[in-house]
Amino acid sequence: MNYTFANFVIGAANQFAHAAALAVANLPARAYNPLFIYGGSGLGKTHLLRAIGEHVQKRAAMHRVTYLPAERFVSDWVHHLQHNRTADFRQHYRQVDMLLVDDIQYLAGKQRAQEEFFHTFNDLLDAERQIVLASDRPPQQITPLDPRLRSRFAAGLMADMQPPDLETRLAILQRKAAEHDMVLSPEVAMLVASQVRSHVPDLEMALARLTAYASLYNHAEITSDVAETTLAQLFAERAEAITAARIQNTVAEHLDLKVSELRSKSRQRAVAFGRQVAMFLCRELTDASLPEIGRDFGGKDHSTVLHACTKIAGLEETDEDVARLLWQLRRALGK
Repeated sequence: MNYTFANFVIGAANQFAHAAALAVANLPARAYNPLFIYGGSGLGKTHLLRAIGEHVQKRAAMHRVTYLPAERFVSDWVHHLQHNRTADFRQHYRQVDMLLVDDIQYLAGKQRAQEEFFHTFNDLLDAERQIVLASDRPPQQITPLDPRLRSRFAAGLMADMQPPDLETRLAILQRKAAEHDMVLSPEVAMLVASQVRSHVPDLEMALARLTAYASLYNHAEITSDVAETTLAQLFAERAEAITAARIQNTVAEHLDLKVSELRSKSRQRAVAFGRQVAMFLCRELTDASLPEIGRDFGGKDHSTVLHACTKIAGLEETDEDVARLLWQLRRALGK
């Protein structure tokens, strides 16, 4: 997708964040530095970050602009650390003219990566280079996070993004439909926009389903009944929540284990590792408490779960294979 300011649909819920992003793109390191954009998933944070980078590089092709998710910053750091090339890592990230980091909340709990990012942040700020960060929550809600980083994140301009209102959802839907050479009747557009209220990717998915229907049936008219059926199917598919059982099944499949082994008392190395990974993901991706997670793994106590989470969090920072495995598992779980 081409992320630009021109194809970003502005509404009351994102107007301030859009204005701040555009100001930064026009006056890097002079308008707001750092700029911290936060809001729920699928509200357009990534679009704004990429639009800033695209805008700056069009105006000044020689500018070194780097966009990346925080997850890649961590995995890149682990890779260079394991190969004794930390100097190369620092040279790369600390000499850019603009650093755009998405999902910065991913740094939570990763102490060594936080320390490295802290020094990268300071070096860039001291050199008057622009930093833009995006997160699904404000700095004070990212935990555990080094207080020094939290203070620096909050020191610049913070702009929040809320779910789009009905008018904005309608505008987004019609914009996306036009991009696919598709015409939606006002009734169908209103039906979709009024039922899909969460975020833009859901609107795009609903539109993709309607587009597929039109294509399969030789551009047959998309009626309100067709839209209702399509939305019902979509909502049913997305209703599958991430649960401990789903995580256990996914981990067991990836590591060639049995779910019963993950819930057992076995201390076999492969089983214990798989169990710890699954516990870590349950802590990260569900709202379950430590005792609740322990019960889902055959009655383990909360200290066992906490030890597993701490161990895997540490390995993610220092072991490239573990970091890659966790990336694969999160993707398999739709995160």
